[in-house]
Amino acid sequence: MAKITVQAHEQVLVYRDGVFESQLEPGRYAVRQARRTRQERIDLRIRQLSVSGQEIFTADGVTVRVTAIARWKVADPRAFVERAEAPEELLHVALQLAVRDAVGRHELDELLRPEGRDAVAAALTAPVQAEATDLGITVLDATVRDLGVLGELRVALAETAVERQRGRAALERARGEAAALRSLANSAKLLDDHPALATLRLVQAAADSGATVVLTPDGLPSRT
Repeated sequence: MAKITVQAHEQVLVYRDGVFESQLEPGRYAVRQARRTRQERIDLRIRQLSVSGQEIFTADGVTVRVTAIARWKVADPRAFVERAEAPEELLHVALQLAVRDAVGRHELDELLRPEGRDAVAAALTAPVQAEATDLGITVLDATVRDLGVLGELRVALAETAVERQRGRAALERARGEAAALRSLANSAKLLDDHPALATLRLVQAAADSGATVVLTPDGLPSRT
């Protein structure tokens, strides 16, 4: 007999002569050590799977490069061990196919908007989970992490973004100039309606500049 410890994040499956014998929960156990006995440790913690650099055609025929990720964990240790030789590889393929299908349903303009990427992410989890269920896997969520365009289209989109920013800057300058002109027009109208204010403003300006103000016989100031 030998002592084994099962950690809090795992379970151990014990097989004897190729037949399932027991499933050990976290704790310390005494087990038979023999050539006919095999132990499989299964990690139950959440894991992340990444599918990177896929080049996919959108609905309008544009090639985009997509990186997607999925968070998953083992839900059924026996199914995970017994039903597939490489369950993680099968999960990887399922995510690849789901991404291709989801992205291919949308045009580029849709994918470049946040709501378009959200729609793709919403369409990923269900088909991946459908493939993963028989493997003893639960897919918590799947989403698109990065999406980029290639070649000349990438340059064109960058130039479009620059021009858009320039247009916004020009619009802000125009708004500022219009506001300044409105302010000047309002000031001019106020001075026309109240000549005394114009006289007062002239005296203030002269005083600020250090000039000498001389009052004329008709009461208007002159600068020297």
